[in-house]
Amino acid sequence: MIGKVLGKRYEIIEKIGGGGMAIVYKAKCALLNRFVAIKVLRPEFINDKDLLDKFRKESQAAASLSHPNIVNVYDVGEEDDIYYIVMEYVNGKTLKEVIKEKGKLNKDEILDFTRQIALALKHAHANHVVHRDIKPHNILITEDHRAKVTDFGIALAATSSTITNTGSIIGSVHYFSPEQARGGYTDEKSDLYSLGIVMYEMATGRLPFEGDAPITIALKHIQENPELPSQYNPSISKDLEIIIMKLLQKEQINRYANAAALIEDLYKVKNNFELGDMDNTLRMEDSPTQIIPMVTANEIKELTENRRKDSNSPTNKNNREDGKKRKILIGSAIGAALLAALVFTFAFFYISDFLKTEDVVVPNFVGMTMDEATKEAATIGLKLNVTRKPDDAPKDEVIKQTTSPNMKVRKGFEVKIVVSEGSELAVVPDLEYKDEADVPSILKKNGLVAGDVKREPSDLPIGTVINQNPRAGFKAERGSTVNYVVSEGPATAMVVMPDLRGKTLEEAKAEITKNKLQVGTTDPKYSDVYAAGLVISQNIDPNVETPEGSVVNLVVSQGPENPGSNEGETEENNNGNTPVTKQITINLSTYSGIVNVEVYEVTALSNVKIYGKEYNLDNLRPEEKIIKVPVTGLGSEQYTVYINGENKGNL
Repeated sequence: MIGKVLGKRYEIIEKIGGGGMAIVYKAKCALLNRFVAIKVLRPEFINDKDLLDKFRKESQAAASLSHPNIVNVYDVGEEDDIYYIVMEYVNGKTLKEVIKEKGKLNKDEILDFTRQIALALKHAHANHVVHRDIKPHNILITEDHRAKVTDFGIALAATSSTITNTGSIIGSVHYFSPEQARGGYTDEKSDLYSLGIVMYEMATGRLPFEGDAPITIALKHIQENPELPSQYNPSISKDLEIIIMKLLQKEQINRYANAAALIEDLYKVKNNFELGDMDNTLRMEDSPTQIIPMVTANEIKELTENRRKDSNSPTNKNNREDGKKRKILIGSAIGAALLAALVFTFAFFYISDFLKTEDVVVPNFVGMTMDEATKEAATIGLKLNVTRKPDDAPKDEVIKQTTSPNMKVRKGFEVKIVVSEGSELAVVPDLEYKDEADVPSILKKNGLVAGDVKREPSDLPIGTVINQNPRAGFKAERGSTVNYVVSEGPATAMVVMPDLRGKTLEEAKAEITKNKLQVGTTDPKYSDVYAAGLVISQNIDPNVETPEGSVVNLVVSQGPENPGSNEGETEENNNGNTPVTKQITINLSTYSGIVNVEVYEVTALSNVKIYGKEYNLDNLRPEEKIIKVPVTGLGSEQYTVYINGENKGNL
């Protein structure tokens, strides 16, 4: 891949990382002249259609996020079976590397990094994006200690430390939540649990759950409570420990309601404010209700055989002898206890018939009207927690639900749904100076779509938006179009072509260069009108507007073809059919400084310049101030001499 160019603009420079799903390269964007990171899907995954579809869909969703603590996604592309994502290049280390270097982070570092990660999650969750794979490896720390979360929406790592559910990868085993371990419904609070694991690791330098196999670690997430961080780091503050343990609650309802609530408590701890009483939230039961893997028939059989073997061992025989003696002493107590147990058992089964709650299947509320959803929920015994928000869907239509359809829950369970308030006016974003490639995602985020795109010359870089309609801040119907103009680079300047005829070749070249034109060919040609060395003609007519950089070709006089044939010939014996060369003598002895001399041939239609030159008389000897200009013509010819633009009469 090194040296390969993707999308006609991203040149791969070097490999900088990789994981189970993709390899990450550093690349140079030729269009914007900046470094980017490119994540390329490993070749073994390119034939997995489901994974490719998810890769495209979730990468585009991640590209819609824009936050200082999130690694920006610039582009998604496909070329010659290479699937890639173009991201912001961050020069720094992963949080995992920082933890390995330091072992344990101090309180201020933990609070600062956690706050930045929580701000990123708050922004993502507000845009309905759940990360599902928060871990120190996916958090980059810049040289100025800014945390940036990466891999949003593409948590598809295919390593031995992942758990799959019906073929869908749902997270990294050391960091994912109990609901991910069960293959259940994941939401924003699943990300908060993973952030709690990251905080635990920052505070202690170790993970709360370890095991020989991924399934062992997954079961610990479901069944076991982590040791308090203070057991491994006695210096950790009580309030910080409370926050970590609240994030690591097994049940989603016992964690923080959202990232904003977490940020508020982090602020309190940072500023030494009281968090308040969290004992009720954090109290652990001696025998908590847990979801555990189903025990198979073979496992029951194996367990029974092991117990039978244990009962026949010598140790157990001695224990039975001792037990006979103890039975005599506690016989009366057993009788009383048996009677009480019979009464309790009868009461328990009798009352439980009244307390038993049956399971129901959650329907798919999405697409129903609010009235339909309310009736359906009442029919099967569910409660609805309704949130309303503007959306393109019809008013009062359910557009989202937090509990997955077909999931079994207890009667009376509360299902959160989001109901459309209908379309509303969208505010047109400011597109000027934005890159053309970013405009569609910016408009989509604001409920608008790209309209007509025009291109005009501009001093701004190619591909930069220079104008838009409607203007920024204008309120438009959601789904309406926004037209914009894109720079195609600086416009070509025009110059007026100078008249080069009659000038010496050196003068003509200087004039061409001065006007930001290019000197082309200089073809020689005999001329009976122009003296040798003077320009006869030019390929671009004088006084015509010409683009800067145009090439100007010249024809330069060689003088008459047979100048010697006229030597000694007098006017008396010249019959007017043979060209004659004579000299016009111009005396400049009365002038000083810079003097411009021009000679024009007077014709019936116009005057033609045949000679033009500037003289610095201060540098000439007296005899050199007598200028002789050779002219060639037939019969009688008339010439006009100009000195410094002043007509000195006809000759």
